[in-house]
Amino acid sequence: QVQLVESGGGLVLAGESLRLSCIASGSIFSIKTMGWHRQAPGKQRELVAAISSFGIITYADSVKGRFTFSRDNAKNTVYLQMNSLKPEDTAVYYCALSQRGMNYWGQGTQVTVSS
Repeated sequence: QVQLVESGGGLVLAGESLRLSCIASGSIFSIKTMGWHRQAPGKQRELVAAISSFGIITYADSVKGRFTFSRDNAKNTVYLQMNSLKPEDTAVYYCALSQRGMNYWGQGTQVTVSS
């Protein structure tokens, strides 16, 4: 079993920054994908950024140049540095891990960007 715990959400003004963290624990294998997804009210969950086992990072077009995904393998932790936040970034942000055909999700952390 895998557990994912996110932290770092909050309420900020447009243009400000936040850093999300996700700590993974449990039966974690070296070959896996980890990522951040978000879901705004009334919208489908969407991928924000993800990193493959080979270290390849992909970003949604809407966050390129503003968000940075990073990881600390020793701590089984991934981060999402979010700069120049916009009101449209408001959503619940979820950490996700995929390995061996299984998908795991964290409980989510709310990010609210006020104009």
